[in-house]
Amino acid sequence: MHKKVLSMLLVNTLLQAYTSEDLEKRIASLEKTLDSQKQTKMQTALNGGNNSFNQQSFMPDISLILSGSAVTRNIDNDRYEGYSIDGFIDKTGEIPFNKNRGFNLNYAELGMHAAVGPYFDSDAIFHLSPDGFEIEEAYISTKKLPANFDIKAGKFRSAFGRINAMHQHAQHFAQTPLVYEAMLGLEGINDAGIALHWVAPTDTYLMTGIEALQGVNEESFGKSSSNTLYIGYLKSGFDIGDNTSVLAGINIASGKTPTNKNSTLYGGELTVKYIIDSYSSLNWQSEYLYRDKDDVKQSGYYTQLLYAPNSNWEMGMRYNALNKNARQQPNDLKRYAAIATYKPFEFSKFRLQMSHDTSKSFDGIRKNENQVILEFLVETGAHGAHAF
Repeated sequence: MHKKVLSMLLVNTLLQAYTSEDLEKRIASLEKTLDSQKQTKMQTALNGGNNSFNQQSFMPDISLILSGSAVTRNIDNDRYEGYSIDGFIDKTGEIPFNKNRGFNLNYAELGMHAAVGPYFDSDAIFHLSPDGFEIEEAYISTKKLPANFDIKAGKFRSAFGRINAMHQHAQHFAQTPLVYEAMLGLEGINDAGIALHWVAPTDTYLMTGIEALQGVNEESFGKSSSNTLYIGYLKSGFDIGDNTSVLAGINIASGKTPTNKNSTLYGGELTVKYIIDSYSSLNWQSEYLYRDKDDVKQSGYYTQLLYAPNSNWEMGMRYNALNKNARQQPNDLKRYAAIATYKPFEFSKFRLQMSHDTSKSFDGIRKNENQVILEFLVETGAHGAHAF
């Protein structure tokens, strides 16, 4: 009896050993075949390839973002569209978001991202609105450059400041900060050109970059007969303890006005995020901008505090001020805003914002603006992560 049991155990062990060895060989053979196919495919693509084109293998990631809103304010639509900010904006141009009292389809944003061989990525973002079609961004960016360098070329949002590179739907509030609106307009610095970035090989995040752009931003620059806008920045991020992260930066943009005079914009940014637990946090963010344009010196800032009690809710307040203006122009231009955001799931959000704005003039008469915005945002498809 014992001999029979031992014999059965020995046979079973041999069978398991054989099966395990056979599986390992088959897996190794399959991995080798897949690696060979990948190498052949890449080499064919690099050489221009004579093999049949497989469209599915080269399909880009595609995303779609929808933004709509319901707005109530104490200024009628015709007067609001031509508002000014004394000393900064003579008359606003096209208003891209939350333009009308009542209902707005702000935009549908179509984004595309694809790898272009082993050395480049390509990105394009298109804005479709009731008033037209716009190429928001379209650029190529490098990968695998030595020494932690990378290059971006095309039309893109500048990395100047904390939020200029963020699209409207990725920001915490439904409105652009007042200082950005006054000095860079509602669209910010979004221009054709080239950017070079370098990330230091250190444990602490340290990035520096330079950009050469055409210079079409009308509020601070606006001379586009040749490339006249140059931007530089230094940004650093580090942790304080286990729960606090800090991101700080300094920025400078230098260009020409349509009258060929110098215009320089300086900026400082600071963001502090405190993680309470896995789903709740406090986020304090501030920026200060100082402009020397046509020998007129102006400045302003915003500061905001946001609290996320869980993964579904976020609420906060923002204080905006333009505290230095041209001579004989007001220095008490301010905006107060409060917001509550509900995210049923990761790719949708509803934002309710209330604001009181003392900065605007309508038909040449300064008047306080009170506004309530209820906005919905829905993201579908492959979409990159947002900055914290």
